[in-house]
Amino acid sequence: MAHILPFTSLVIATYNWPQALELCLLSLLSQNKMPDEILIADDGSGTATKELIERFRSRFAVPVHHIWHPDEGFKLAQIRNKANVAARGEYIIQVDGDLLLHPYFVKDHMTAAKSGYFIGGSRVIIDQKQSGKILLEKNIDLNIFQKGISNHFNGIHAAALGGLVSKIIKTNKVYNIRGCNMSYWKKDFLAVNGYNEDYTGWGREDTDLVFRFYHSGLHRKFFKFRGIAYHLWHKEADRSGLIQNDNILTHTIQTKGIGCGKGADQYLAESGH
Repeated sequence: MAHILPFTSLVIATYNWPQALELCLLSLLSQNKMPDEILIADDGSGTATKELIERFRSRFAVPVHHIWHPDEGFKLAQIRNKANVAARGEYIIQVDGDLLLHPYFVKDHMTAAKSGYFIGGSRVIIDQKQSGKILLEKNIDLNIFQKGISNHFNGIHAAALGGLVSKIIKTNKVYNIRGCNMSYWKKDFLAVNGYNEDYTGWGREDTDLVFRFYHSGLHRKFFKFRGIAYHLWHKEADRSGLIQNDNILTHTIQTKGIGCGKGADQYLAESGH
């Protein structure tokens, strides 16, 4: 019997970098399997991003939604909550708008979806010089043998092997998960009340979510050789709020917290859920 793929929403987080978002969307157009809808979680970008999304809408055969709120500082947790609540899919793939997606990226995540599990993928790193060249040439045809690319092992695509290995190798790692390449069931996301919006500024909101997934009884699926994404270089975000965020994370870990007080449930009524 053929594996039935879940109705899937792809959520792309972005902020004021339309040049990178354009490449991400171009790589999405080249997917072997499209998601059922695309939501762009926009943390307050200007008009250039809005205009880019409008230009791309007609190029996709699936709905493209622009979820935007005003720029009031780094509020990634909040905009992801808003986009995830608005998503119609039973399964959510979450990426950042500075990723170039392998042609089987979406299909890999959808095929690996399993009840009781979430997925934390990895990245192939592109250095500053090569990232500049890619942005200039708008080249989305990448491979691990190009100059300026590291983490080569993360770029090996072998879906059948990855599926086999995941049945043998189990993992419960937390700190190597990046919010830029994750997927999970929407019901599981809502069960832990999504992202904790007490996190403001860069860092730890995705780690907190993963700990609460574990505390709720979910497992992480081993996901090598699948879900490959190439990460464009950019300057590091301001990390001045990291001490406060680390304190929130420590509390989640020590109390084995599952839910959070300021999370996704704020947006359920307005979404019609």
